[in-house]
Formats: sequence, structure tokens, C-alpha cells
Amino acid sequence: MARKILLAFIILFGLYYIFFFSHIDQRLTLIFKIIPMILIIFMAATAKVQSIKKYQLLIIIGLVFCMIGDYTLQWFLIGLTSFLIGHIFYIFAFSSTSEQPVPKWAKGILLLYGALMGIWIASTVFKSGETVLTFAVLAYISIILTMGWTAIRTRSTFAIIGAILFIVSDSYLAVNKFVIPLPFSHEVIMLTYYCAQLLIALSIVQYSEIRSKVVQ
Repeated sequence: MARKILLAFIILFGLYYIFFFSHIDQRLTLIFKIIPMILIIFMAATAKVQSIKKYQLLIIIGLVFCMIGDYTLQWFLIGLTSFLIGHIFYIFAFSSTSEQPVPKWAKGILLLYGALMGIWIASTVFKSGETVLTFAVLAYISIILTMGWTAIRTRSTFAIIGAILFIVSDSYLAVNKFVIPLPFSHEVIMLTYYCAQLLIALSIVQYSEIRSKVVQ
């Protein structure tokens, strides 16, 4: 019951920030932005699981760094670095499962998508004279696609869909910021982002159930 109430608050605060952003006092926007993440971290930390404490801890650390990235994205490179560290912890978490191999078709799609996005976005940034940012963007693309790659290994549909939504969110953000303005950018980016983080947090319980069935 308590978990359902917590989930309801996560959805409520998330939707409020997404769709009523313009009504929030400018001094409080960053606070409202991270409230859903604080609640998601609390939900992940209080999840009662057996035998996957390492997975749970790594996911929580990843969530914390992403929350820091939320707040510091106003200083883009700092926020980007924090998100990158968060993804590295997600990679460690997903890699620790090794429940199933990554299908060749999934590898192909991720590699092709990464190459196309890397060429499109990084070349645009490079032409603007931002050399350091170009390499930072390329590194970030590589890390987030690796995160998606390793998520497939978990057999957790929450982790897999969450990773895909994260890739969608960051892709939309990157194109909107560096290439061309996209419609409903705030709504699309934040909706996919919050859903991604929530699903990744929920994967803790789902993966625990997967491991329990394997043990039995």
C-alpha cells in the first residue's frame, strides 16, 4: 500500500513538473525537477529484495548521480558528466546480472543508431568550434548505448524499456539543443526521462523476482 502511494506521488509530481512547468516560480523549478527523482531514489532504497543487494546499490548510486545531473545541467558539461557517471553505475548493475546474451540484431541496431547519432550531433557541435564538448558528446553517446546494451542482459523488461526510454530522452535533448529545435521538447524529454528512471528503479524488484525463480 505504501509503495503504491509513493508511486502515485512520483507520478503526480512528475506530471506537474512536465505539464505545469510554466506556472512554477523560476526560483523553485530545479527543486520541483528533482522531487520525482528524490522519491524514486527513496523507493529504490526501501525496496525489500533478496540476494541482489549489489544490483540495488549500484542502481541507487546511478539514480543519485542522475539526480545531481538534473540539478547541474544548467552548467551543461558538469551535468553531462554527472549523468555519464550515473550511466556507468547502471552499466555495472546490468552487467552484474549476465542473465542472457545480447541478440545480434539488438547489437546491430544500437551500433547503427550510435554511429548515425554520433556523426549527426558531434559533427554539428564540432562545426561550432566546441572541440571539448564534441568529445564529451561522443563519450556520452557511447556510454548510454552501452547502458542500453547491458540492460538487455538482465531479462528485466523494466530495465530494458527504461534504458530505451533514456536513450530516446537524451537523443531528443541532444538534437533539440545542438541541431534543430524540436516540438514539445520539454514535455517529451522529461516524460521519457522520468519514465526511464522509474522503470530502472522498479527493475530492482523485478530482477529480484527473476533471480528467485532461477534459484528455485
